[in-house]
Amino acid sequence: MNKNQQIAVIGGGLMGHGIALTFARAGHYVAVHDPAQETLQSLPQRVSDSLRLLDTSDNDIARMLKRIELCDGIKAAVSDAAVIFEAAPEKLELKQAIFAEVEAHAPRDAILASNTSVIQITKIMEHLKLRQRALGTHWWNPPHMIPLVEVVKTEWTDPEVADKMIDLLADSGKTPALVEKDVPGFIGNRLQHALWREAISLVENGICSAKTVDDVVKASFGRRLAVLGPLENADLVGLELTQDIHRQVLFDLDARPDPSPLLQALLDEDRTGMASGYGFRKWTQDDFERTKTRVALHLSALEGMLQNTAES
Repeated sequence: MNKNQQIAVIGGGLMGHGIALTFARAGHYVAVHDPAQETLQSLPQRVSDSLRLLDTSDNDIARMLKRIELCDGIKAAVSDAAVIFEAAPEKLELKQAIFAEVEAHAPRDAILASNTSVIQITKIMEHLKLRQRALGTHWWNPPHMIPLVEVVKTEWTDPEVADKMIDLLADSGKTPALVEKDVPGFIGNRLQHALWREAISLVENGICSAKTVDDVVKASFGRRLAVLGPLENADLVGLELTQDIHRQVLFDLDARPDPSPLLQALLDEDRTGMASGYGFRKWTQDDFERTKTRVALHLSALEGMLQNTAES
């Protein structure tokens, strides 16, 4: 994969800044546009702060920032781009409108990618004229620290386009995972929210507290998930044992197709989550800041540990 490609990122918020950082760190030039001037102008500082959490030197930070250009409009950002990433809020109509403008100004051979957590890529890209060059790239938060990027094909995506995206991401230090069928939630969020559904059900049914659920996950299988996937684990313990366990427990797991009523009950009480001070549990502003810092430090340490393991 050639270095010094022109990458465009539309959206400079939490996800966009991490995507821009990732490619600048890998040696590419990145043009970023965000319609909110405050968000756009603060991007270099946020990139710097994120790089410092990764123990990046001031000289390296300065060099990477020189590869990032802030653009006032979509046309300026995409007109010379080889690959364009949309990182706008999770609103279908907004994403469709962005890609209509992107297609009007981008080179005909530019690859178009949408970063979305759950919206089907087919719905986002269905009105494009050149749909074969479009796909999804689901980055995980924080995007510069979580290795995985799901590469989601639609029925129109040219396989060569998907291959090029996978090469670009792998060359930039990410772990690309190809999603062959465009289903809601792709792979990771389907797995994650199957766990969340059961976690909420346990609290809803009085089996344990929210803190106990979190403690159980963090002190048991959560510790090995970074190095042992669920199907690896099934093979490790044996498929006969896996089948026996499923016969005893699957029938009793939550299988409702709709969100738990407990979520709406909490929202009705203005218990919206950590930033508001109350969700499943009560939180302070210090808790909020400490949690974000703890996650960042953990991910940084884990990345270093796994790199050392791979090299040994």
